Amino acid sequence: MESGPKISERDPRVYLAVERTYLSWIRTGLSLMGFGFVVARFGLFLRELSAGAGRQVSSIGASATFGTVLGIVGVFLTVAAVFRYVRLLRKLDRGEELRGPSWLAVAIGVTLAVTGAAVVIWVFMVSSS
Repeated sequence: MESGPKISERDPRVYLAVERTYLSWIRTGLSLMGFGFVVARFGLFLRELSAGAGRQVSSIGASATFGTVLGIVGVFLTVAAVFRYVRLLRKLDRGEELRGPSWLAVAIGVTLAVTGAAVVIWVFMVSSS
């Protein structure tokens, strides 16, 4: 029982789908780098805000660390996306199937979830003290 016509690996729609996926990974990597910069500068903002209120923030190192980690993840994601894109194009040219889950997508999803949770917890702890 077939669900529809089989799409050939030489079909331009397959190549265009790989292009769109690649551009999505690049866009995500750039967003992570930008968000990392914002998080890293958030500590500086907190320090200036607390100085205006007459309080002293003990440390802004966590913000810089989280921001740096997000920036590094963004760079890694961008580099990995380039390698994945080239590998997928080579597989398509050889006529191989593109089946199976992407370890990159799973790893980045888990990393972002853990990092995002850590940033939320840190912001909550800083704002409640």
